[in-house]
Amino acid sequence: MVNRETLRADGMAALAGAVIVLPQGVAFATLAGMPPQYGLYAAMVPAIIDALFGSSWHLVSGPTNVISIFLFASLSVLAEPAGAEYVKLALTIAFLAGVMQLAMGLARMGALVNFISHTVVISFTAGAACLIFSAQLKNFFGLDIPRGLSFLDTLLTFFTKLVAVNPYVTLVGAVTLAAGVVSRKRFPKFPYMITAMLAGSVFAFVVNLIFGAGKTGIAMVGDLPGSLPQLSHPDLSPDTLKKTLPVAFAVMILALTEAVSIARAIAAKTGQRIDGNQEFVGQGLSNIAGAFFSGYPSSGSFNRSGANFEAGARTPLAAVGSALILIFLLTVVAPLSNHLPLAVMGAILFMVAWGLIDIPQMRAIVRTSRRETVVMLVTFFSALLVHLEFAIYAGVLLSLILYLMQTARPRILDVKPDPAPGSYHFTADTGLPDCPQVKMLRINGEAFFGAVDHIQSHVEDVDARVPTQKHLLIVASGINFVDLAGAEMIAHEVERRRRMGGGLYFYRMKDSARQFLEHGGYMDLIGRDNVFDVRDAPMDRIYPKLDPAICAGCALRIFNQCKARLPDGTLREQPAASPVSEPKQEVLTLTPPPSPPSVPPSAPSAG
Repeated sequence: MVNRETLRADGMAALAGAVIVLPQGVAFATLAGMPPQYGLYAAMVPAIIDALFGSSWHLVSGPTNVISIFLFASLSVLAEPAGAEYVKLALTIAFLAGVMQLAMGLARMGALVNFISHTVVISFTAGAACLIFSAQLKNFFGLDIPRGLSFLDTLLTFFTKLVAVNPYVTLVGAVTLAAGVVSRKRFPKFPYMITAMLAGSVFAFVVNLIFGAGKTGIAMVGDLPGSLPQLSHPDLSPDTLKKTLPVAFAVMILALTEAVSIARAIAAKTGQRIDGNQEFVGQGLSNIAGAFFSGYPSSGSFNRSGANFEAGARTPLAAVGSALILIFLLTVVAPLSNHLPLAVMGAILFMVAWGLIDIPQMRAIVRTSRRETVVMLVTFFSALLVHLEFAIYAGVLLSLILYLMQTARPRILDVKPDPAPGSYHFTADTGLPDCPQVKMLRINGEAFFGAVDHIQSHVEDVDARVPTQKHLLIVASGINFVDLAGAEMIAHEVERRRRMGGGLYFYRMKDSARQFLEHGGYMDLIGRDNVFDVRDAPMDRIYPKLDPAICAGCALRIFNQCKARLPDGTLREQPAASPVSEPKQEVLTLTPPPSPPSVPPSAPSAG
């Protein structure tokens, strides 16, 4: 795919990407509790590896807001943020998460990420955004709030210390926030973070110049080493593994969900086909490499990937070039970090957090689905009040439970033959009454172990309500899957109805269900003559099995067979008087062809 034209487009996109990741890397590292330079390191080697081994043409890997806040929430209780032990744990988590991602990709398990519902991702991200807000309150307002407090404790401490707000620090944060908001609205193509960072830093410099740094108390980020990422290694000791494995597993889930979702979203615009398994491989190798080049856990970045696509990138070389340009920029801007206030970083992260909350999507969930609303609220409040790691598990588990509960109660409808001439459908809106002897049901769902009890209770309730309905016809066009429990339930119902003197029949059974029943030997018990194809007329074969005495006293005329004649051979529309009095034409339409000449003309037909 590479030619002179793509190289030119990728070069321009790479320059834009490097400029964007410069403030983001520092901000996300601060958010993760890591030294600022580690956010830039995570955007170098991991980004190159994923670009070369991943599936997407436009996905850009590196530090992300969600993983950063999750890492801080998980590790701040185990070690002092930004300390040597903390960094060691973060690098170990990157390595372990990468190994898990690589193993899943090689095992072709890319489809597993689909089990994390869109609702869980939205609500988890919104919860993480609220945690970002709470974590940056100290930097934005210049307050002394201890690290590692829970969300509620952080808010409580903040409100008790409102009288100690530093007005100079808060003013710097407010100016940064205003500059970022205006830049994002008026100049959407220019990175708003750079505008906000420059405006806030210049304003802080002026304030310190006027009032003095000792009086203002504006804290700075500090020195950034202007060098290549240092070589590092994970700690695989048993004690460290015990601490980090649960966190690494959650990071693996988050990173894969984020990367594959972003890659697919961009691929929908480009027409590219994303290979989920290859994306797992790329993400795994990038995190493994990052652990040896001072990179904490990384994933696909929505902001940088979107900007990469909008900037005209054509191939993955754009992401490679962006990482190489970032290495050069780091050597230039590293000395300037001494003039970057923490309040500026706090304001930038406020804007990042606000962008994470998808209010329209959350409103749509509330309007459209009560189940999804429950999942959203449980995930959101678990993220705030319990733990981010638990929020993922709770959201995924609750989504699966609600899904199983829904599939365990398949919709069962009363249906009747469509009265339209030539129609072979069974519908629920014919308005026809029930036949006293035949019950017709359509099952819209799977006949698996979770649904067996619901289906069996429903079909057993048929003859409990109307004991004469010994024959049951199931329209099986909505059953895609039958497992062993479902097959056993069918066999039990076949035998039960035969003991009652009736039968169980299937209409429009799908090939997958039919093959399973064939292989298990259940079709012999059901009877192949009792399974009807789409063009068959089931009542042609079921009607002769009905009780003639019940049919004789029934005037419902539900089936076409009812309108022609009764099972005992007598004419339904023939009165008790002599048939000779009937109009000749009517008798001819209701009787078989004329009898042989030896039969007197006035005698009624034997048929």
